[in-house]
Amino acid sequence: MKRMLYLFTSGKLFRMNNTLVFEKEDGKKVHLPVEQTDSICAFGELDLNKRVLEFLTQKRIPLHFFNRYDYYSGTYYPREHLNSGFLILQQANFYNDPEKRLDLAKKFVSASMTNMLNVLAYYNRRGKDLENAIESLNSLKDRLVETASIDESMAIEGNFRDLYYKCFDAIIDNSSFEFVSRTRQPPLNRLNALISFGNTMLYTTVLGEIYRTHLDPRIGYLHTTNFRSFSLNLDVAEVFKPVLVDRLIFSLINKKQIQAKHFAKHLEGIYMNDAGKETFVKEYDEKLKTTIKHPGLKRNVSYRYLIRLELYKIEKHITGEKEYAPWKG
Repeated sequence: MKRMLYLFTSGKLFRMNNTLVFEKEDGKKVHLPVEQTDSICAFGELDLNKRVLEFLTQKRIPLHFFNRYDYYSGTYYPREHLNSGFLILQQANFYNDPEKRLDLAKKFVSASMTNMLNVLAYYNRRGKDLENAIESLNSLKDRLVETASIDESMAIEGNFRDLYYKCFDAIIDNSSFEFVSRTRQPPLNRLNALISFGNTMLYTTVLGEIYRTHLDPRIGYLHTTNFRSFSLNLDVAEVFKPVLVDRLIFSLINKKQIQAKHFAKHLEGIYMNDAGKETFVKEYDEKLKTTIKHPGLKRNVSYRYLIRLELYKIEKHITGEKEYAPWKG
């Protein structure tokens, strides 16, 4: 499958014949393999022109922008070549039906909770004392079925995730990466910076996969469809965060691939430096390429393709073809 490209430094992106070239501030030019590119993430300042955007549209490559603090700024989303008017109407009808929307939203939350519990069970079997936390989290998960609104479901999920995050210190056991509490915009310590960066990478990955389906990313169910650009990618990312982000973070820290030297303080927050981001995305890409045995297809598929399959299942659920059963890893 194609892969994401990451531009960490500032520079100029321009078209040369039938490819793209990224010219860094020091004048060094890098030819980008557009035929093998799924999407591009730009973290530095980027100069480009209309010819580049036309070429990205032709090659169907979304371009994601991030500011200097790694916050997602927006996406150049090429013309939706697969969007179906019928499916967009079905998505909207599903959203406007309170019962159907709540049911789908709770499926996302339930799968997320299950996958978080599976992560804790994995480390509990490897000598981390997480039995009490797992028991408490299972009790919280049981309350999800009683919720009668999206807000109630998200409140349960929020309490669940707070308890889950408190287990990170036991798993990592590294004083340079203490959790303390979840902080965003800005993250106030290194572990929060890692979580925020990893989640952002996953959001853009899911958005790129939605582009390859008939779904409209602007219509989500757990996350309210409002004035934000996209919300469906946030919904689907909840299912995969525990395995694709959290377990990767544990591995990077425990193997000392990510260390305190990979972070710096900016204004009121802590952020990853370029070396840290490059290390993270290299391993993140490797994780996306990792294959697992798919129980339904009876063959190995990559985690990236697993996300695509999840979106296909949501399509079938919305059109009434087949009930959605979220992936549980």
